[in-house]
Amino acid sequence: MRNFLVGVFIGILIFVGGYYGKPALQQYIAARQTISPIGKIFEKPLAKYTILNLSARTYTGSQIVLDPPTATTSAYTKYTFHFTSDGKKVTGVAHIPAGSGPFPVVVQFRGYVDREKYFPGEGTGHSAEVFARNGFISLAPDFLGYGGSDMPSQNVFEERFETYTAALNLLASVGTLPAADASRVGIWGHSNGGQIALTVLEVLGRSIPTTLWAPVTKPFPYSILYYTDDADDHGKMLRRELAKFEQDYDVELYALTTYLDRLVGPMQIHQGGGDDAVPQTWSDVFVKALEGKENVQYFVYPGADHNMNGAWDTVVTRDITFFRKYLK
Repeated sequence: MRNFLVGVFIGILIFVGGYYGKPALQQYIAARQTISPIGKIFEKPLAKYTILNLSARTYTGSQIVLDPPTATTSAYTKYTFHFTSDGKKVTGVAHIPAGSGPFPVVVQFRGYVDREKYFPGEGTGHSAEVFARNGFISLAPDFLGYGGSDMPSQNVFEERFETYTAALNLLASVGTLPAADASRVGIWGHSNGGQIALTVLEVLGRSIPTTLWAPVTKPFPYSILYYTDDADDHGKMLRRELAKFEQDYDVELYALTTYLDRLVGPMQIHQGGGDDAVPQTWSDVFVKALEGKENVQYFVYPGADHNMNGAWDTVVTRDITFFRKYLK
């Protein structure tokens, strides 16, 4: 009987493959389930985070709730805010221009920061002020585990994947902010935030004007293994967990480099020539892979570091020009 049931299941998969095509069948088998030697089927809990499975989801968002202002200037007001992402509270910082609006919105994704050193607005605050002075709302999520947000998954990889769902749910929530024009939304990403931005763009598969500062563009999991020398254990725990992950999952289905064909719309990429965190060669190779796509701009700033020090004013001015063009 057990062999009969396994045979029936395989027959169904063959039918699905014939109906939807071989790639869909391969992804279904590779991402969703594992069949044990005795024919028992095990669900894979992290399969829902493959780029194509995230793409198959619907993101309805939630109400963005503004807390009392934390700072007010003649040009903008600064708030902390929160929204809900897959049942978890995510906090962030909003800069809203003075006036009645509605205003175009730039959603900002910061790079990696140690949790112990983090403060709300870290990595985005300075540029957010400039965007707000120039008529753009800035929304910068803290992400789970940071600020006043709920804690992320205890699984080291699911914690990473939850940054994608938080970003996607925030984008879906923009229209709940009264001063925001949800028809004019752009994305800004720095370092690992650039990796989040690119993954989100591939999940959505639609045009969202995006600017990237020194984005991490290497494929998962190399994109995180590269930085493990900075860990207290020099990456031993992460490599151990990765070995377990790769027993059940195909890492290619989680890698942004697998789905570059899903990147559409205008994009501006900035890279410091003196960056010691994201090598310029990464951005050079990534931009080369985007050849043939329209409206992709690439700027290299000799001597500028990972945070664009040495060219910061030029970079943010180019971003403002870019967003004014595409979010008009």
